[in-house]
Amino acid sequence: MGKVNAFIGSAVERIEDLRFLRGRGQYVGDLTREDLLHAAVLRSPIAHGHLRSIDARAALALTGVRAVLTAAEIGRPVPKIPLRLGALPAFVPFEQPVIADDKVRYVGEPVAVVLADSAALAEDGAEAIEIAIDPLPVVADRQQSEAGEVLLFDGQGTNCALHYTAVLGDADAAFRRASYVRRERFKVQRHTAVPMELRGLLAEWDEAGGRLTVSGASKVTFFNRRTLARQMGLAEDAIDMVENDVGGGFGVRGEFYPEDFLIPFAARFLRRPVKWIEDRREHMLATNHARDVECDVEIACQSDGTILALRGHGLADCGAYIRTNGPMGPRNVAQVLSGPYLIPNIHIDVALLMTNKTPIGTYRGPGRFEADFFRERLLDIAAQDLGIDRVEFRRRNLIPEQEMPYALATISPPPGGTVCDSGNYQVTLARCLAEIDWDGKAALQGKLIDGRYHGLGIGCYLEGGGTGPQENARFVVEADGSISLYVGSSALGQGLETVFAQIAADALELPMSCIRGVFHGSTAYVKEGFGSYSSRSVVMGGSAILAAAAGLREAIRNAAARRLGGTPAEVEIVDDKRITCRGRSVGLADLADEPLAADGNFSSDKRTYSYGAHAAHVAVDPGTGHVELIDYVAVEDVGRIINPKTLHGQTVGAIVQGLGGAFLEHLVYDAEGQLLTGSLADYMMPVASDFPTIRAVALELYPSPVNPLGAKGAGEGGIIPVGGVVANAVAAALASLGVQPHELPLSPPRLWQLIKEAQPSRSAG
Repeated sequence: MGKVNAFIGSAVERIEDLRFLRGRGQYVGDLTREDLLHAAVLRSPIAHGHLRSIDARAALALTGVRAVLTAAEIGRPVPKIPLRLGALPAFVPFEQPVIADDKVRYVGEPVAVVLADSAALAEDGAEAIEIAIDPLPVVADRQQSEAGEVLLFDGQGTNCALHYTAVLGDADAAFRRASYVRRERFKVQRHTAVPMELRGLLAEWDEAGGRLTVSGASKVTFFNRRTLARQMGLAEDAIDMVENDVGGGFGVRGEFYPEDFLIPFAARFLRRPVKWIEDRREHMLATNHARDVECDVEIACQSDGTILALRGHGLADCGAYIRTNGPMGPRNVAQVLSGPYLIPNIHIDVALLMTNKTPIGTYRGPGRFEADFFRERLLDIAAQDLGIDRVEFRRRNLIPEQEMPYALATISPPPGGTVCDSGNYQVTLARCLAEIDWDGKAALQGKLIDGRYHGLGIGCYLEGGGTGPQENARFVVEADGSISLYVGSSALGQGLETVFAQIAADALELPMSCIRGVFHGSTAYVKEGFGSYSSRSVVMGGSAILAAAAGLREAIRNAAARRLGGTPAEVEIVDDKRITCRGRSVGLADLADEPLAADGNFSSDKRTYSYGAHAAHVAVDPGTGHVELIDYVAVEDVGRIINPKTLHGQTVGAIVQGLGGAFLEHLVYDAEGQLLTGSLADYMMPVASDFPTIRAVALELYPSPVNPLGAKGAGEGGIIPVGGVVANAVAAALASLGVQPHELPLSPPRLWQLIKEAQPSRSAG
């Protein structure tokens, strides 16, 4: 055997960055074609109403405007967007048509598509269209939705699409025998991912071949191809989905949106290439929103702080339609509200409510960010009531190592469970406390220094990943002896090309330089792919690479044995230049005159669970409500680290996104369903100077037993606990003022108001 490599675990620089830094990346916005048409989408200006008429005559009279497509041109019934995850019959009536027909249900819903010789002309054409909409009363929030006085979907009799329920043990019985009970109500605001690169598509129809090519696909290209094929009446293999470089995904990019049908349809309808790139306001209006959940949650404990039970009722604002993977956030809120704690009795239900807002989808750590805020705030409050140190309270209730694997609550419908695969949750908590010097900073808790109150917060969490059912990979030896790797996983900026090349090189026991390229996402590369979401790429895609590598090494041995006159068992693969047998040798390039390739597959129905603890040190100005993040520490056990450098970047980036959600970002609607924060002038996001001190520590103490790499998903852990941790730190800082945050974001105006409201009660006390 050749020398075993050690690329896995090495801090290899990202190989994809070289082309980006040299300006050689190719995004969908860079693409052009001869005879290209540009599309603009006319969107509903009101949140709820009957669509009475669309008059496109003025638009069609403009020079350079070639067509206007509405539901009439597409044909009725208008196709609807199916759910990718969590599809249930109950959701079907609430699915979104790809273009409005008889009714509009949110500001930004597509009403017509204008095709013109330039993007500017297409926008001019959209402005020239006259639409008549008879307004209907607007369902602007969860409370109105739950009341049901106005229904978004006639004939359904309710605005509640579904209730998810998570159950473990007998919560009601546990509450009856508890010596301590506390109930609180918490809210997480509506916000979303804001990638640097906006969504875009270029669709090309080959009339002679009956083939469709769609560039700009990402994340879940094979699912989107199946969906589009059904909608357009094409065979799946008549469509190629091409994944270009992608400037950030974070959950919202790559799902099937109305435009994913409308642009390919337009290309076939007009028999010309069609390109569409959204602008930033369109992104804020039309791309999936996320979060927007409130929860009435109750904890039951023994007097010594042992948690007996958790129960609660959540309300999730799902927007105007249930689309793509929108149910996953509310589902996760119910199932993982207990987090990494041994809570033997649980009953949580979450109602999915329809409102006249943009539909929700998933955003990094969906449901888990919200659930951790609810739970970690409640744990601090309970610890204070019981007179128990909040760190000790957590220590006593973390799931013990000897309980692994540990089953979380069962979620329904349909009945489903999940199991924490391995770990010692005490270790990451202890390491986090040491890193931030928790004991050394104890004297700072609540202390007023130079006009600001200091406080520290702590929180523990789980990160579920490795979602199945399977993933595929394929190796091909090229004529020059280099090796191409084709994978069903998608690259969304997470460094996939680098970490996959590391896994491949180690599995093949060859230098990384032998890997000619990692080709990802596009439907032409492998027979089936499942994409990148839910922290699955390394777990599922990496494990598929191991299987394919074993097949390729066998194929190389067989080919070398035939060439050198020996048996496969006698062949030694030293490197790409020297493959020996019975004293003779050849190189990979010598063997490539015959097809040399191998496919690999990895299947699993078991999830992985990374876990960790975060801590924050903040200083709060009571006069302005401004919070300075002085120090932030994250510690996570990820099972097995493929690349410490890319993992660190993922973790710190996710933490910053979490801090943006905790302090700044908020999609605000008025009572008429109009988005008030539709630009980056109003929707506040973190900048580089906002959070300069973030430290991340990655451990690999407990490899996962459910995949051959031992890896656990690590793309989302950085964001999950942030809201709860910083809210706990703010509460600790303002303890003397009696401030207890129950709602995000902790923006300066909100904190200032909380401080002002607390002052009269403090004076009265």
